[in-house]
Amino acid sequence: MSTPVISSREADVLALLGEHLSNAEIAARLFISVRTVESHVSSLLRKLAVPDRRALSRRAAEFAPVQMAAPVLPAPLTAFVGRVRERGELAEALKKHRQVTAVGPGGVGKTRLALAVAAELAGDFADGVWFVDLAPVTDPGRVGAAVAAALGVGEQPGRGIDDSVFAVLADRQALLVWDNCEQIRDGVAPFLERLLAACPRVRVLVTSRARLMVPFERVFPVPPLSRAGGGDSEAVELFLERSAAVGLSWDPSVRDTVVALCERLDGMALAIELAAARCPTLGLDGLVAGLSDQLRILAGGPRAADRHRSVRAVLDWSHDLLEPADRALLRRVSVFVVPFTAEAAAELAGFAPLDPGAVADGLGRLAEQSLLTVTPSAAGTRYRALETIRQYGAERLDEAGETEAVRSRHVEWCLDRAAGLLDAGGADWRARFDAVAEDLRAALAWAAEQPRLRADAHRLALSLAESAFTRNLPGESQQRYEQAAALAGADADAGEPLRLAAAVAGCRRLGDDMFRLHRAAAEAARRAGDLAGAGRDLAAAATVAYRFSSEFTRIPAVEETAAMLAEARELSGAAGAAPGPAAARVRDSAPGRDSGAVSVPGPGPGGDPAPGPGAASSPDPLASAAVALAEAAVLADAFGAVQGATDNTVEETIALAERAVALAHRAGDPVAESAALDALSGARSWAGDSFAAAAAARRRIDLLIPLPPTPARTHELLDALAMASGTALGAGGLAEARRWGRQLAGHPLLAEVGHHATSWLLVADAFAGRVDEVLTGSGRFLDAWERGGRQQSFSLGPAAASVAMVHGLRGDLAARAEWLGIVDRAGTAEEYRHGYGAILDAMVLLHDGDAAGALDRLAPEPEQVWKWVTWIWLHWYVALRAEASVLAGHPDARARTAAARSLVAGNPVATAHVDRADALLDGDLPRLLAAAKAFGAAGSRYQSARTLLLAGDEHAAAGAAALAELGLGR
Repeated sequence: MSTPVISSREADVLALLGEHLSNAEIAARLFISVRTVESHVSSLLRKLAVPDRRALSRRAAEFAPVQMAAPVLPAPLTAFVGRVRERGELAEALKKHRQVTAVGPGGVGKTRLALAVAAELAGDFADGVWFVDLAPVTDPGRVGAAVAAALGVGEQPGRGIDDSVFAVLADRQALLVWDNCEQIRDGVAPFLERLLAACPRVRVLVTSRARLMVPFERVFPVPPLSRAGGGDSEAVELFLERSAAVGLSWDPSVRDTVVALCERLDGMALAIELAAARCPTLGLDGLVAGLSDQLRILAGGPRAADRHRSVRAVLDWSHDLLEPADRALLRRVSVFVVPFTAEAAAELAGFAPLDPGAVADGLGRLAEQSLLTVTPSAAGTRYRALETIRQYGAERLDEAGETEAVRSRHVEWCLDRAAGLLDAGGADWRARFDAVAEDLRAALAWAAEQPRLRADAHRLALSLAESAFTRNLPGESQQRYEQAAALAGADADAGEPLRLAAAVAGCRRLGDDMFRLHRAAAEAARRAGDLAGAGRDLAAAATVAYRFSSEFTRIPAVEETAAMLAEARELSGAAGAAPGPAAARVRDSAPGRDSGAVSVPGPGPGGDPAPGPGAASSPDPLASAAVALAEAAVLADAFGAVQGATDNTVEETIALAERAVALAHRAGDPVAESAALDALSGARSWAGDSFAAAAAARRRIDLLIPLPPTPARTHELLDALAMASGTALGAGGLAEARRWGRQLAGHPLLAEVGHHATSWLLVADAFAGRVDEVLTGSGRFLDAWERGGRQQSFSLGPAAASVAMVHGLRGDLAARAEWLGIVDRAGTAEEYRHGYGAILDAMVLLHDGDAAGALDRLAPEPEQVWKWVTWIWLHWYVALRAEASVLAGHPDARARTAAARSLVAGNPVATAHVDRADALLDGDLPRLLAAAKAFGAAGSRYQSARTLLLAGDEHAAAGAAALAELGLGR
């Protein structure tokens, strides 16, 4: 039997149920609402198939070890020695201060001390201790991404990765250990300040060679190991323990020599460990002699007062004891940022004086001398240099004059690995990407600064952008596409990366970025002499301003987009739409109309536009399709934009959308055709044709599914799934709406945004009467919505209102009120008042027997609220309005049912509503029972049960039992 999968928040609730806490106590402990706790409890009862809270409490212990385990800290391979005083003081500092920086030179033992203290304090942090290794990070802007990766946090559309981290940690009690921060202090300090402000229960322990220089920092200097006590000192204890690990035991008579050695090493932990590693081959006297020589060389030099002198001395000494080939290997592999294989090392370092075939043996020798560490992995043995040794190796690489040669080979290696990642795929793709990602980033950072490698940097940025998108790192993907555009050798090569970046921004729900990047692509195309391309990109920018207007922080002015559309026509030579009222209105609003600065070309011979100065010589099919779609968006507002006009004509909107579809199809671009079909779906909804709107949405999915998962296709598919689910609901296809909704909810790019992922599935489940599914999904929705900054969207309001409706049907007025409060913030007031809110509220009122209240909620004629009830809600509005009229005894009840029947014909659920209304009006019991069966066949179990309840007598008992089975018993 498989183990039920429960979310981390459900695991939190389950553990507290195991402590026999009430819902209110659990809510207080987890900083969530009581209603959210109730949703999680309901979900757990269903998933674990148990009858009550007592049974859940018994299951808590079973799941606690797996679900509630604290994050695993790195497990050192050697014992921790000494530091009793420092451990106590650092632990005390962390209890008193939210941010502590453990400062000290490389090799003093900061990381081991931090890990030891973190392990001791783990029990004080309910949400665990998390370790973040920042050594591989070279870009200060990627601190948040590194923390997110350690936490397992993905990006959320509409916000950057930093904000996603803050949202996840907002109510968490956790300790974060950030190791090796010195090289990116400029990125650590501002991110840390924002984190601490946004997450009041989080504490951060930083290790760094230098303090962060921020006002809230508590600095804890990490001293060398104590030499007090002579032969019993911590420094001597470490040396003896590490030398014993390599098979040596010492006679008490050598204690004084060991004491002297540790004194010369200044108690530096790394120096002592490296020295102990040399004991089997050099002996104690050889160690002392060799170290003394090195210290003499360093005496009086520029590093004489440097606290690194003992570490550098040991590294110098260890380095000089190596054979020349091993020295070359050590400095060359220092270029690798993350653990590497012997094969990778041979490819990178295997040139004179190194024989590639001897690299594997050399790695083994370096590991034996503690200059490399061995890291087992599922893919085989990997090697890694500690950060201090990497920095030392980089210095030696520079001294040998090999930096450019080795780093260039590293860039070539990264290009090859990046290409291999994209070509190979496979179930282990994610792990293979993670194994090389930091190397790709480091190679790109270096290559981008080398003029001769600009082309390689451009290629690497493109590969990293594509891989990052596949890895569900859209923020980095957009950044790398923009970087690739900046690195392009010619303007002609910059346009496509900018378009790809715009598509990724679309997946992230960043309308402003989409608009900016399409305009930048247009400028690049213009500079390259590609006038048709420039027109296509300008048209795309204009379309984005209307199609995704709800995703903008600043919606472009109508005059601005009108001017862009006019310029797009002129540049591309695309034939404009036939003039109509909307076209004239927008043309009149374009700035410079009287001065001639911007104008819409008039028809030329044969009805085609007269090309303006600098126009493309002949219309480009893709540009023509893009301009046609922009006309449907800007001229006729096919997408129902925030800034759209309200007086466009339905006929003109449909004509413009159909023209856009035809041109996109003729151009052979399925993604462009999908976007045009979205306009047609909107246009058909304005016409009140719910079935045609749903058909257009389905056609989009058929077009997109076979395509490779590029950013543009992915953006279109996410939108198409949402539209298909919504329009299927509007046409009464509940099963279809749930199918598309489930596909949307399961898309990996939406894993971190449960509110957007589950919104349409919640609506479809609510209309189908799937109470348990709604209560379970509402927990994910609410958690994600709160973490996501409580965003507002055209789909979030209906989802929250659907959950409120289900709570209303259950008779839980407090939960209903709470969710209606969420509706106020997640949706818009007018949509709720006149559109979906009227329908969902009327369902609750009818359930409660308040037909008059339901009729009052649906009082406006459909024509009066047309803007809010078209697309999805029209059939539901007129059908429920007819039923409320019958139950409330309205004199026009029969006329309303007749009008509704004509409008909803073909919609199985809405037709069943009208049939029920007519049966109630005529007292026709057989017809009423037939309506109950029709509801059941259409997937509306709630309405089927309610129909039986309305039928009375023995049927009412069956209806009540069915409602109770759904979780709606009173």
